[in-house]
Amino acid sequence: MGAAIALVGARGTANVPVSDIADAAGVSRQLVYLHYGDRDNLLLEAALDLVRRELAEPWRLQRATRRDYALAVARHFAEHRAFYRAMFNSASAFALIRSVAELLTPLRRESLEARFGEVLPTRLADDLGSFINGGSAAIVHTWVTEGEEPLDPEAMADRLVAIGQILSTALAGVERPVGVPSQSVD
Repeated sequence: MGAAIALVGARGTANVPVSDIADAAGVSRQLVYLHYGDRDNLLLEAALDLVRRELAEPWRLQRATRRDYALAVARHFAEHRAFYRAMFNSASAFALIRSVAELLTPLRRESLEARFGEVLPTRLADDLGSFINGGSAAIVHTWVTEGEEPLDPEAMADRLVAIGQILSTALAGVERPVGVPSQSVD
């Protein structure tokens, strides 16, 4: 996976032959196919592994502010920009963007739970979180693929936090979401 990340990042494209990845990793092409099935699956697994190692796992162990987490996300994507730019323009883009949206969940879940607590049914909370996170992932996608060089992680973190604050403020006046009964159950 490390060889795949390095080659895709260096070449700026996900269209790296499996034979090149296998050679760089010091393994046979057949082993790559046996383990991952095809190049697209290998690249997606490499991206997901990178995200998990650098963003998901470390943050589960500590309680960070929304800004700290947003800054870690922005720094991660800025540091690996060439790789993610290529991946966001590959056959694996949809699956990767979906994973990025899931990565941003901690930035939104706290606000929703703090505001609505048990009033918001789990399914509706998940839907709202997915909606918000999908939009945030789209912003990260555009920033990585089209942003000016060099990317500014501080500014992106501020943008992500500002979106959360605007949504929190907008939701502050909502007593109960439309269509949610007083005695809500899942």
